[in-house]
Amino acid sequence: MFLRGFPTLWASVTISSLGDGMRFVALPLLAAELTGDARMIALVALAGQLSSLLFALPAGAWADRLDRRRMLFWADAARTLVVGVLAAAVAAHAARIGWLVLAALLLGTGGVLYSAGWSGMVPALVPPADRARANSRLQAGALVTDTLLGTPLGAVLFGLAAALPFAVDTLSFACAAGLVLLLQGDFRPGRAEPPGGAGPHAGAAGAAGAAGAPAERPALRRQVAEALRWLRGRPVLFRLCLARGLTGGVSSGLIAVLVLYASRAQHLGPTGFALLVAAFAVGGLLGSVLTPRLLQHWGVRPTLTAGALGSAACALLLALAPTPAVAALAVAAYGVAEFAWYVGGLTLRQAQVPTHLLGRVTMAHQLVFDASGAVGAALAGLLAHAWGVRAPYFVGAALLLAVPLLLPAARREAQGWALAGH
Repeated sequence: MFLRGFPTLWASVTISSLGDGMRFVALPLLAAELTGDARMIALVALAGQLSSLLFALPAGAWADRLDRRRMLFWADAARTLVVGVLAAAVAAHAARIGWLVLAALLLGTGGVLYSAGWSGMVPALVPPADRARANSRLQAGALVTDTLLGTPLGAVLFGLAAALPFAVDTLSFACAAGLVLLLQGDFRPGRAEPPGGAGPHAGAAGAAGAAGAPAERPALRRQVAEALRWLRGRPVLFRLCLARGLTGGVSSGLIAVLVLYASRAQHLGPTGFALLVAAFAVGGLLGSVLTPRLLQHWGVRPTLTAGALGSAACALLLALAPTPAVAALAVAAYGVAEFAWYVGGLTLRQAQVPTHLLGRVTMAHQLVFDASGAVGAALAGLLAHAWGVRAPYFVGAALLLAVPLLLPAARREAQGWALAGH
């Protein structure tokens, strides 16, 4: 059973993701129009990725200090302003490549702040038993609007007029910000009691906040260090973070060379490549239906283990795929496994991390994921260059087989794998 505010949060996250999807394709297209210098085009992409590496941990600390509802609002309000100015500049033929670099950095930072805020709001709106379904619905909605709708729509609108995707993007962020304001309640950590009680190890900070007693805020660096020490002392969550880094590095690497794999290994054109990307999204939607049921019947560790082994099998199948149809099937199945990993880990964090630490712990996981993703993409490119476009998929399959070894045995850490009953 979802509480009244959850559909509003779902709508905000889903509409905001539409803007992310259009930005993903429109910014590089615009950069390619403004300059033929590949270094500058790459710099636009790098600026967006740097946001997570630079601001993930501070964003998590802010999410554990502030009203998360207001944090979502201001993140999307700021993105509305940035994209609106960019749309006006493009329409006036006044855009410059340096502006795109700055816009990518600002929009990426807004996305990091938004991510830090919304995942911590789910425990305040959804009882523990329903959080897997809630997280699946949020991710499925974001997947549809980002990948299946936002990316192709951004390309189509850009073909009609270069400023058009940015104008629609402005509207999507404004709508998402407005929806957040409709949420009722106080979403400051420690102030709003989540349905079913506070998380485990709530600690004195959460109790002091709940009592409403004013307390001196520690420095941001101390808050980040506190969360990292807490995470290091929880074997399940710490090793899950490492495992997620490995799966994220492999996934990012395989996605980074997918366009080369599509053209050189499967002899597909741009449309065929787009269909492979769509197959991944379709697999993710199927995963949104299956994952809550798997978590309910199997538990977290078996679901994550199955996801890792399934991802390894899919990577191997891609390495060996003789036809585009087989490759598309493997990509779709990979999407199912990747979705199970993301939702399973997120739901476990919401169950095991106290609310006053949830933002920082979530963004620590995100930082590990993004940093390993950057390394994975670089290594996949080197492997593809040296030994061909199928090589990263063979290596990725081998690495994914090691993931279950990073997860502590459920029988030794039974409480750490629990999703409910806290």
